Amino acid sequence: MPFLKIDVLEGRSDQEITALLDTIHVAMVEAFQVPERDRYQVLNEHKPGRLVIQDTGLGFTRSEKVVVITAVSRPRSAEMKKNFYALVVEGLERNCGISPQDVMISVVINRDEDWSFGLGRAQFLIGEL
Repeated sequence: MPFLKIDVLEGRSDQEITALLDTIHVAMVEAFQVPERDRYQVLNEHKPGRLVIQDTGLGFTRSEKVVVITAVSRPRSAEMKKNFYALVVEGLERNCGISPQDVMISVVINRDEDWSFGLGRAQFLIGEL
């Protein structure tokens, strides 16, 4: 059920985008222990200069392969989040050739009343999920 917003620079092929999205989804399913079909991803592509991701003084070198992931989710433990971060960077490096320095992830927590998956209903609150 996490809703993943992924921001990248323009220029990747359809195959590269598919590999990137699939890799992030596999990490999310494993780390957050959600069903396989709990897949909600939106990828936004930006022109160069419209995605500025620096390093907060950590000394990272970012490239044109930079990926910013925002996961909007119900509460998750610190261990689940750390596992998610690690699985994402390992998978993206292995499957997509993206350096761990090029991956930034933020998990934004919300509650059950903050979700409607359709039909104007709060599925978590009314027991449909």
